[in-house]
Amino acid sequence: MPSPHASSTLPPSNFWLRLPPNFRGIIWLSMGAFLFAVVDVFVKSLGGRFDPLQISFFRYGCGLIFLVPVFIGLGTANMKTERLPLHLLRMFLAFAAQLGIFITVIYMPLAEATAFMFSKPLFTTVVAVFVLHEVVTRQRWSATIVGFIGVLVLVRPGADAFDPLALVAVASALTFAIANVLIRKLSKTEPTGRILFYYHIGGVLLFLGPAAYVWTMPVGIEWLKLIGIGGLTTLGIFGFMRAFAVGEANAVGPAENVRLIYAALFGYFLFAEIPSIWTGVGALIIVASTYYIAEVEARKRS
Repeated sequence: MPSPHASSTLPPSNFWLRLPPNFRGIIWLSMGAFLFAVVDVFVKSLGGRFDPLQISFFRYGCGLIFLVPVFIGLGTANMKTERLPLHLLRMFLAFAAQLGIFITVIYMPLAEATAFMFSKPLFTTVVAVFVLHEVVTRQRWSATIVGFIGVLVLVRPGADAFDPLALVAVASALTFAIANVLIRKLSKTEPTGRILFYYHIGGVLLFLGPAAYVWTMPVGIEWLKLIGIGGLTTLGIFGFMRAFAVGEANAVGPAENVRLIYAALFGYFLFAEIPSIWTGVGALIIVASTYYIAEVEARKRS
């Protein structure tokens, strides 16, 4: 006869699988968002000594090393592609965006830099119309326009406190959005592993020369932080992939917003940054609009 306390002694794997799929997805996504926030902390803390080009090299180089077992498992045959030009275009756009994001994370308050990153879905809506010829509903266009108002609140053009780095942040979000839309085109024929392979190989080759030119020798814990940028980014991507694999996008997606909270807390306690009221207002407008866009897309798919 089974013990009445058997359920409390279930193996951890069984307990995890008994959780609702959406709840598991939220946990995976929250974990990924936390890891990305930690990566931003590492980037910001290293920015005073290391050039963003060298940090970018470690991001892709260490990421490639961590993914080697995955690539070996896929086999050489699965790495061949007939869409190399599109891979290259997508890679160069993503590399430029990644470099811009590192620059904004280093020189802007963490909460503000993170808020700008959340505008990517707004740009994706516009880019998808021109690249993928997607039909966008009136509700989604309205939400996108409202979201861009939030971006303007963050940028504050014409204000005395205008920060030129805000333009770098906006350009990075736009460039990443174009790169992400190109992933949709690639995904029609290219598996995820192949896209990741060319992305990381390309990053190592592109940033190797510039990183060598600006090279500063890391010491002590700096090695761990630089390696952690690549490793934790890879784990964060895995967390996002698992989140959307086990849960519904409209239920799981909003959990990414906790990254803004992490950024604000890390910025305050580690770098003595106090987010401005404009950062809070702009971030709320962007988050609300992107959440509404996700809801509209979920209803359309249903």
